[in-house]
Amino acid sequence: MSETFAERGQLNRSAAYASISVALLLVGMKLWAVWRTDSTAMLGSLADTSLDLIASVATLTGVWIASRPADATHRFGHGKAEALAAIFQVLLISLSALGLAFRAIDQWISGARVTAADEGIAVSLIALVATLGLLAWQRHVLARTGSLAIATDHLHYKSDLFLNLAVIAALVLDRYLDVAGSDPFFGLAIAVWLGWGAWRAAGRAIDDLMDKEWSDERREAFLAVLARQPELRGVHDLRTRTSGSNDFVQFHAAVDPQMTVAEAHRVMDEIEARIEAEFPGVEVLIHPDPEDLQRDEGEELLPDRV
Repeated sequence: MSETFAERGQLNRSAAYASISVALLLVGMKLWAVWRTDSTAMLGSLADTSLDLIASVATLTGVWIASRPADATHRFGHGKAEALAAIFQVLLISLSALGLAFRAIDQWISGARVTAADEGIAVSLIALVATLGLLAWQRHVLARTGSLAIATDHLHYKSDLFLNLAVIAALVLDRYLDVAGSDPFFGLAIAVWLGWGAWRAAGRAIDDLMDKEWSDERREAFLAVLARQPELRGVHDLRTRTSGSNDFVQFHAAVDPQMTVAEAHRVMDEIEARIEAEFPGVEVLIHPDPEDLQRDEGEELLPDRV
């Protein structure tokens, strides 16, 4: 992620605008398709897309707030707005899944069948094409920003691919192959899929809000960068966290106790430059310590120097 803070914000907003545009198109088409087919699976697809529209607006709000620079009252920036937007999306998905499950069970019991399947299949095929285009752009943005809100929105639309395929299968089985119960079965399956997606998305949002440490692999990669600094004798009290698209790291750096303040300052600047080259945009706070100082627990072992 070599883009600047402002560029990442612009990319995230472009992805949010794209998802809103696609959602508006799909909601209009699926409203008409539900009216024509009376399909529970199509209704589930409409419910999911309608919530996608609301969630995409929440995503836009979240990434817009998160893109604002740090100020006097938010010294670490506004990145957690993305996690809050993601939590809001999770709640909407969960409500949609519950409502759809109840509708599917009711249709299964009543034995209702779908009508006008051709229109529903055509709408689902158009939705597939539009969703594929949106997903391609979102992947482009995620590769450069790592936005939590966009990642959660991406999950919605990725599930839409399977959802639209399920709608097509339900309509074909119910209308043309006369398989009774196929439409409510796929509607219930879609509800389960939505619930599982909400559960997974909630995990990452909660990790962000709770300032969860980086993964072990990323911490090791970070320590490997520090090991390239010859004057660095050790690292302890390493703390990492992620807030939206922004990463924060702080640690104590052990150096030669005979080093002057000016020399220590030079070394810290060089370490920060190394970190910026490998982890662009990471905000770093380093506290230099003399090597022989009593250290707290949790000392990090630097990998072999390269």
